[in-house]
Amino acid sequence: MTDHPPPPPPRYCADPRRGGRFEDCSPLCALLSVLFLLVATGYLIWRATTFNQEHLVFSWLVYAAEVYGVLVAAVHIFIMWRLTQREAPEPEAGRTVDVFVTCFNEPVSMLRRTLMLARDMDYPHETWLLDDGNRPEMRELARSLGVWYLCRTSNEHAKAGNLNHALERTGGELIALFDADHAPGRDFLVRTLGYFRDPAVAFVQTPQEFFNLDSFQHRLRRRTRRLWTEQSLFFKVIQRGKDYWNSAFFCGTCAVVRRSALQEIGGFATGTVTEDLHTSLRLHKAGYRSVYHAQALAFGIAPAQVAPFLAQRVRWGQGAMQVLRQEDVLFTPRLSAVQKLNYLASMTTYFDGWQKGLFWLAPAIVLLTGWLPIDASGWVFLCWFVPYFVLSICVFEELSRGYGSWLYAEQYNFARFAAFIRATLGLVLGPVRFNVTDKSFSPRRRVLLQVLPQTLLLAFNLLAIVWALYRSSQQPYLPPYALYFNLAWVGTNLLCGWQLTRHFLSTEAHHHRSDYRFDMPLPLVLLPEAGAAQAPPQEALVIENVSPDGCRVVGLLPPALAQGRSVRAAVMLPSGLQPVRLVPVAGPQADGEGAQQTAAVRCRLEWPDTRARNQMELMLYGNDLQWQLQELNERGTTPTDWLGGRFLAPDHGARAHWGVCDVQVGSAQGPHTLLGLLPLQEQAPRRLILFEPVAEGASLKLSLRTRAGWRRVTARAGRVAPLRSTAGTFYACTLEQARQAVALGTAAPSQEEPPCPPAILTA
Repeated sequence: MTDHPPPPPPRYCADPRRGGRFEDCSPLCALLSVLFLLVATGYLIWRATTFNQEHLVFSWLVYAAEVYGVLVAAVHIFIMWRLTQREAPEPEAGRTVDVFVTCFNEPVSMLRRTLMLARDMDYPHETWLLDDGNRPEMRELARSLGVWYLCRTSNEHAKAGNLNHALERTGGELIALFDADHAPGRDFLVRTLGYFRDPAVAFVQTPQEFFNLDSFQHRLRRRTRRLWTEQSLFFKVIQRGKDYWNSAFFCGTCAVVRRSALQEIGGFATGTVTEDLHTSLRLHKAGYRSVYHAQALAFGIAPAQVAPFLAQRVRWGQGAMQVLRQEDVLFTPRLSAVQKLNYLASMTTYFDGWQKGLFWLAPAIVLLTGWLPIDASGWVFLCWFVPYFVLSICVFEELSRGYGSWLYAEQYNFARFAAFIRATLGLVLGPVRFNVTDKSFSPRRRVLLQVLPQTLLLAFNLLAIVWALYRSSQQPYLPPYALYFNLAWVGTNLLCGWQLTRHFLSTEAHHHRSDYRFDMPLPLVLLPEAGAAQAPPQEALVIENVSPDGCRVVGLLPPALAQGRSVRAAVMLPSGLQPVRLVPVAGPQADGEGAQQTAAVRCRLEWPDTRARNQMELMLYGNDLQWQLQELNERGTTPTDWLGGRFLAPDHGARAHWGVCDVQVGSAQGPHTLLGLLPLQEQAPRRLILFEPVAEGASLKLSLRTRAGWRRVTARAGRVAPLRSTAGTFYACTLEQARQAVALGTAAPSQEEPPCPPAILTA
């Protein structure tokens, strides 16, 4: 359902030893990688002859950072060269499965939806709430939802201790693990249990995906519908590359583990703050296999702001240093050479902070002091450096299969460098306390403390530019090429830092609600108040920015909402109509610009019973509906795509608003009417959202009321794709030969074309 040429299909090859197929890198990627390694080797050999004898320490530090960068690039070329492509086997019947949901101090509302979705997964299982906070409200929550509850009197060994405590008191053959915020989809177990047909498989890991697209680690371009996430490269590419070498590691949540394998290694690993990495290392040492199933089957909450984002990275890094110190990774005979390389690559990645920090400091040091780390002529340096630098970017973009984005990656390198430096100190420091990642909003003081190193570094770079311009105006103190090159380098650093700062400020400003609002449309109809005379049928409206507690009503507002009065309504979900009361919390506001401007009012949702609210939560969480409804694309354009003329980020225009439409479907059994959602801004719409399927090729007549009047569209149904949630299924229907049949006008449709769908009126 896109209007741009699709990328070429991956080059898949069969590999029975690794349980399926693998995706090889493209010929252009292979060529670029080999060329980069040759040029990088030549560059480093040449650089070894260019040390400035007057500033040897500075020269050696810069050179060591460059060598480190090339070595890291070479290792990642190896890891990302081949990626597994797995198809989930059918699960065997009769497996006993325990589902563990761990919690400590998370809110009841978060655990409620996670437990509901975990409880309602397909395949027989028992769901357990493992409460390390020993809270009465959690015990009551588990009782109300019909799941098992476990707590303990101490918090020894933090999350690992909590899991081991549950291991001793449960008996399922397989254990599915979820953090408090990660809500699974209905098919999570069905998609993962089949891999355990192989008795050598110890665990199956799936990606960690996050539904709050306004978090600090998400970057969303609405006009192109390109979504980039800071962890996309790891979960979309690197883990698949590790999986090829039986080195994918357990990530603590969204995974299934074999109980007998855990018992063989003494349970979940303790003694570090990253029990997931530590446990997977011990399982691989014991000779077990791992599986990485690359399909997102559960969705959690990413850290909303920069402070918890950085605190989480510090904990991961400190845990990796603890594992590196405690486990014999390099010399153990129980890991293959390639497994050692994969684990060392993951553990030592936190030393990137030292390299990135030096690269951010080096040009400013040159401008402030006049020290040059390189003793060579400008043209010779550029002839070596430019091909090396350009090739490194091209290889990164191509190997990342479009999930990398070098520009975004550099911005987040700047955000993380101080956190990574702090994390590496865990290699020599004592025990580190396990801290649960805060998914709420941090106090301003904590935020400012977390970004203090970045602020000081930006100020240092800005001072260097001012000083260099002043001093060079008095008398030359640097060769012209060195002055211009370092000014450009510092300017690039400042631009990168400013772009990240803008995103940081935008993220801080947008987080004014306690719960995330999903950017998806839903139909809604106003109902007469209880006891009132039966009112004529009300016209259907659309709600957007939906959460279980609130929404925004857009379109032609009825007088009651426009005047700030609460109204009784029913919202259409895939599971059917659900009653709700809308309470306006602000006056009507204009939304959009020009012809697309419409009225909108923010409302609080009050549910008359828990069943209706449950249906809303089951529809919103644990799936990728908002990705599919917005047609978001996580993959960007690679060099291969550019050369092939495939630009994967077309301009889709302004943000789309939706309207509720009456869909008359022509078929051999006679016409019938359905409810649909149609984009308002498209004269010849490309797709239609339905709550019931239609046959491909069926003739469709759409009636939609807009601010300018009634609009009619005729089309033929194309491909119909199901959009599944735990609460039911939407259907996205592509529209072929769509054309506006009747000009916009104020006249209502005829009796043969009722303005309000019968499915709505039954409410």
